[in-house]
Amino acid sequence: MPRGKVKFYDSEKGFGFVLDDETGESVYVHASTLPDDVPALRPGQKVDFDIADSRRGPQVLSLRLLEPAPSVVRARRPKPEDMAGMVEDLIRLLDDAGNGLRQGRYPDRGHSQKIATVLRGVADNFES
Repeated sequence: MPRGKVKFYDSEKGFGFVLDDETGESVYVHASTLPDDVPALRPGQKVDFDIADSRRGPQVLSLRLLEPAPSVVRARRPKPEDMAGMVEDLIRLLDDAGNGLRQGRYPDRGHSQKIATVLRGVADNFES
């Protein structure tokens, strides 16, 4: 069974190409050959696949994922030193909101949106 990695895949169009590790050849892959639990492929995913020759060239008959694709989010997340600053800012924002809540008032809309944005950003970076 040849081994390779995903070169390109367009989930809207339902096809892409896998690069064969042995031959260096691009092999066409259609959405119908993906495993049932795999909605799409991402560039860089390592796969095992079976090939058949078709009128238009080599084509994947069946495909199996070997490992998940590398995380794009993880590669782009900030350095830990930068995250420390974001966390400290979030703590200040939450502290201000907590003081207001103790006095019986919610933060104004602008402050609430700022808290939510920073909170989501920190959570996304921690989660990746």
